[in-house]
Amino acid sequence: MRVHERLDELYAIGGGVGANRVAGTAGEDRAHELAAGWMREAGLEVEVDAAGNLIGRAAESSVWTGSHLDSVPFGGKFDGALGVVAAIEAVERVGKGAVAVFRDEERGCVGSSAFVERGALPECFLEVHIEQGPVLERAGVPLGLAMGIVGIVRGERTFEGEPGHAGTVPMPGRLDALVAAAEYVLRVRDIAGAVDGAVATVGQVDVEPGAVNVIPGRVRVSVDARAPDRERLDRLVSELELQPDFRLEPVPMAAKPIGAFRAELQDRGVPVVELPSGAGHDASILASAGVPTGMLFVRSLNGGISHSPQEESSAEDVELAVEVLTGALARLTA
Repeated sequence: MRVHERLDELYAIGGGVGANRVAGTAGEDRAHELAAGWMREAGLEVEVDAAGNLIGRAAESSVWTGSHLDSVPFGGKFDGALGVVAAIEAVERVGKGAVAVFRDEERGCVGSSAFVERGALPECFLEVHIEQGPVLERAGVPLGLAMGIVGIVRGERTFEGEPGHAGTVPMPGRLDALVAAAEYVLRVRDIAGAVDGAVATVGQVDVEPGAVNVIPGRVRVSVDARAPDRERLDRLVSELELQPDFRLEPVPMAAKPIGAFRAELQDRGVPVVELPSGAGHDASILASAGVPTGMLFVRSLNGGISHSPQEESSAEDVELAVEVLTGALARLTA
C-alpha cells in the first residue's frame, strides 16, 4: 500500500536509529518537500503559510485533515507521519478537503498555534494519530475515538540550599537543595496519583554547582502535569505549587466529526472504544480555536510505546484507519 511506502520514505530521513526529523532541521524540511510532492501528485493546490505550515487543497476544502512531520530525536515511524500520509490518501480518494502539515508539533504545537492566529479556519478538522498508549492493544481493538485531549501545564520549581564540602560538613544541619527537591519529586508522584485521570512528571533536574564532592546549593526541577478537565488541572497547579510557563487547556472533541468516525467504525463492525488523549496534538489547538475537531486513534503495539524506534502499528490497522478517515471525510463533505 502506498501509505506504507511513504511512511518508510519519511522514516529514512536523517539516517541513524529511528526517526530524526527534529523541528527546524533539514530533516523536517525534507519531509515537507516529500509531502508537497505527494500533494501535487494527488492534484492538490499546494501552498506554504507564513509559519511554514504546508497546505494542500482540493477543489472543495472546507474540511481539513492532517498532522505533523517533525519528530523527537530517535523517534518512531508513525507519530505524526501517519496522520499526514493518511490525510493525503483520503483527500485524493474523495477529491474534496484539504491536508494540513503543521510545523514543530513536538515542542508545543508551534505551527498549528501560529495557523489559528493568522489563518482562515476550516469548518472542520480531522486527525488520525497512533494512540501512543496501551489501551487499544489491551482491548484487542484496532481503532478508537479520542473524545478529548488533556490539558497540560509545565513549569519549574527551584530549591535553595547551602553548598559546602561533601566531606567536612556534618549531616546534621546540612541544607542540601537536592534532598528538598527529591522530597518534592515524591510529592509530585503522590499528588498526581490522588487526582483521577491525572499524571505528572519531573523530567529534568538541574543541580548547582553540580560537582561530585559539593553539597547541592541550588536545584531546579521541571514539572509536566496533565489532567482531563480544567478543574483537575487547576487542582494540580495548586497542589504542586506551580507557576506554569506553559499551559494548554483541556478540550473535548466535537460531536459532528466524532459522529462521522463512529458511523464508519460501526459500518465496518469495529467495536467503538472511547478514550481520552493523554498527549497534546495539533487537533487540540484547532479545537481550542473553535474548529469542530475529531481524532481517530490507531492501535499502538509493543505495549503502546511511542517516541521510540520500537513504536509500531500493524499494516492492517493502518489500512483500516485510512479507510475510516476516507469515509468520514466523504460524509462531512457530502
